[in-house]
Amino acid sequence: MTRRDFDLLIRGGELADGTGSPLRRADVGIAAGRVCVLPADSSVTAARVHDATGQVVAPGFIDAHTHSDLTTLDDIGQAQAHAAVLQGVTVEICGNCGDSAFPHPYGDFAAFARAHTDTGRANHLVSLVGHGTVRGSVVGHDDRAATDAELAEMCQVLDDALTAGAAGLSSGLIYTPGSYADTAEVTALAAVAARHGKPYVTHLRDEMSHVEAALDEAVRIARDSGAALHVSHHKTAGKYAWGRTLRTLPRLEHLRAAGLDVTCDVYPYTAGSTALAAMLPPWAHDGGPEQLLKRLGDPAARRRMRVSIAEGVPGWENTVGNGGWDRIAVASAARHPQLQGRTIADIAAQQGAEAIDVVAQLLLAEDGDVTIISHSMREDDVQRVLSTPFAIIGSDGVPKPGLPHPRWAGTFARVLGHYVRDLALLSLTEAVRKMTGATAARFGLTGRGVLCDGAAADLVVFDPATVTDRATFTEPLLPPAGITLVVVDGTVVVDDGAVTGARPGKLLAC
Repeated sequence: MTRRDFDLLIRGGELADGTGSPLRRADVGIAAGRVCVLPADSSVTAARVHDATGQVVAPGFIDAHTHSDLTTLDDIGQAQAHAAVLQGVTVEICGNCGDSAFPHPYGDFAAFARAHTDTGRANHLVSLVGHGTVRGSVVGHDDRAATDAELAEMCQVLDDALTAGAAGLSSGLIYTPGSYADTAEVTALAAVAARHGKPYVTHLRDEMSHVEAALDEAVRIARDSGAALHVSHHKTAGKYAWGRTLRTLPRLEHLRAAGLDVTCDVYPYTAGSTALAAMLPPWAHDGGPEQLLKRLGDPAARRRMRVSIAEGVPGWENTVGNGGWDRIAVASAARHPQLQGRTIADIAAQQGAEAIDVVAQLLLAEDGDVTIISHSMREDDVQRVLSTPFAIIGSDGVPKPGLPHPRWAGTFARVLGHYVRDLALLSLTEAVRKMTGATAARFGLTGRGVLCDGAAADLVVFDPATVTDRATFTEPLLPPAGITLVVVDGTVVVDDGAVTGARPGKLLAC
């Protein structure tokens, strides 16, 4: 193949192949959507030659954790739709935290795939099956145990989706209705994933003051079901959990040494992002979103919510109780753009109101659709997880209008620029492995994540001296610097830092 013409030849770059091996000079040829790794300065011809001198050529980055299921389907806008691919992400893994786009609003995996094929996308998507979505479609949103028949139906829905090509089972055990499930229910579903050789991916029931107990629950589920375990966006958040990565990471290392297949992902920021409604106690959500809105309009129910936040509820993470309303900022509120970027505490002080009343009024006015940014972590904890060998990189991007978390546009460039080049926390090749080969291996993406002969031609070219995240909390969608070329299945989708308009991406089956 070294003597044939290529569609694209990337010449003169240093290859970071996704395995963690040292950089080496090599040319990369692409033909018919496949890679051929060539000796440096090869005498071959190509329809297009890209000069990568002084730059790094790597497999396309694989974002291990996104909430981008509907981003290209709901006409959210070009900046949102392309934020990931502009930083070199060629595969986004969605369906996380127990929330997938099927079996609702799309009936099944095939219907979701058709929607993306019909719309087109710049990069690929891989989807997990959300436990909360499955539970909501079968059991509903009531705070109760599933019946045996309902659990059997949930297992069948999951089995069908995994057979069709979904990548695994996800849970979000701080979010209703998933949080209404007991450990046994989740274990039964994880056993279905295990039969398919696919992982159980979990947002722990608590990432704050009870993070170690929540991690123990996840481990029990993995052991009892036989499924591989992947801990989503591992953190020890809130003032009562700061520093506990000094215990959780050795615990995971010990489990791995004892034979448990467990990994985690991490984003390089000390702030998280989620729905404002998730700041309210589980009982407030009983019966679903309509019942929550009714309770928010009831002064007595709001007073009870205030007490629950102040005193806690057994088994509930209670983000505000672990931090405070001064750490919760409005990110997206379509009808109240003037509030975006401001904390709930600041808004309440300006209005001379109780914080819970501000929250209630805002959620009622926005039909419950408000996202927030929670400044809840400490940098030393983030760095410990980032530098852990079994941790991979995921943005946890929440592509919403307004002022979303900058991680959606900045995660991968931030790792390469800030943590690799500026802080030397990781080597460049190790960081690339965490963004590519290790992620592909975790989620069963055969033929992706490593640059080798015959691999799918998903790749990124970047300048290690200039790659930098530019997205901020006030300008969250600014694209990064230093990403020069992104290729998806052999098609150039980002050229000299700008999207080309090509849409070769699809929903991949695993």
